[in-house]
Amino acid sequence: MTDRPADRRQREPERDERTGEAAAAARMARKDRWVEEQIRVAMERGDFDDLPGAGKPIEGLGDSHDPDWWLKKLVEREKIAVLPLSVQLRKEDAELDARLDAIGFEAEVRRVVTDFNERVVAARYRAPEGPPLVTMPRDVDEAVAAWAGRRAARRAARAAEQAAAEAAAPPRRWWQRRRRSGS
Repeated sequence: MTDRPADRRQREPERDERTGEAAAAARMARKDRWVEEQIRVAMERGDFDDLPGAGKPIEGLGDSHDPDWWLKKLVEREKIAVLPLSVQLRKEDAELDARLDAIGFEAEVRRVVTDFNERVVAARYRAPEGPPLVTMPRDVDEAVAAWAGRRAARRAARAAEQAAAEAAAPPRRWWQRRRRSGS
């Protein structure tokens, strides 16, 4: 007895047109059942209980269409402040010394101050977008000198704290003392 082509097709499992494999085709045919099973198991575990907004109408569903709805929700959720450029630069100017104090290299301090100055000058040549721009560019050398002074003062304060801590420490016992070199 010979197999006819129609009989062979009935016995062979269907093949996936992308990979040519029967197992992939079978998985793709059962994916909706797998998803339903995962949802059922999650419901039994209680993963969907007490979700935020449960039993409440979806907020803003009937309102007019706003293509930027997701952006507005992001700004609201993350508490992002969108400030006019003049206010943003004024705020950055007030926080610049603290930002510079966190930097450890003079070249990086110069780069940050130069970048700030470039943005201030560029904002002066733009049309005003809010309150007037009162922030002035900073002198890079003065900013670096002030940074170096604050850095030296912090180091001196740390050294004084260390000396005070060492003076307040109990004296070491004879077995804890270090040998001095050259003795």
